[in-house]
Amino acid sequence: MDREKLFEELKKNVKEENLIKHMLAVEAIMQKLAEHFGEDVEKWGIAGLMHDIDLDKTRNMPKKHSLIGAEMLEKLGLPEDVVYAVKVHNPIHNLPRKTLLDKALYAADPMSGLITACALVKGKKLANVDTKFVLKRFKEKRFAKGANREQITSCSEMGLTLEEFTDISLNAMKNISKELGL
Repeated sequence: MDREKLFEELKKNVKEENLIKHMLAVEAIMQKLAEHFGEDVEKWGIAGLMHDIDLDKTRNMPKKHSLIGAEMLEKLGLPEDVVYAVKVHNPIHNLPRKTLLDKALYAADPMSGLITACALVKGKKLANVDTKFVLKRFKEKRFAKGANREQITSCSEMGLTLEEFTDISLNAMKNISKELGL
């Protein structure tokens, strides 16, 4: 899995800069989770980076999102477990999350959006955001309403509390704040 080649493939399929930043954020979260659990950091990062590769094609077809992406990743020769994790990250399919990788990607996807929204209201800087602030805003259903709270709380399937998961995710995103423009 050559990350740079995959990133070039991603940029051929995804044109929106904010979506690419989202995918970079999920990549960072997935890498930190892999470190935390002693898993393959590169593989988990690739799953995060490539998880929305089909979103430009499927934006108006939510029932196709992640299924087409999984097919695309399969054609690129990515491992079966990465392909499956990408397929199951879309809650609309209600597919079973079998592995830690599946569970991590499912929870990390909306968490990146919640943290980004927190940074946007704190001077557009991740440095101004702490775990306590994210948890406070998490409770506000109207805030970052696209960040599925049920998906985020599924972090318990990984054996993490919401606070632990938030802390890991926030620190991961802070590590790439320049790339994210936050």
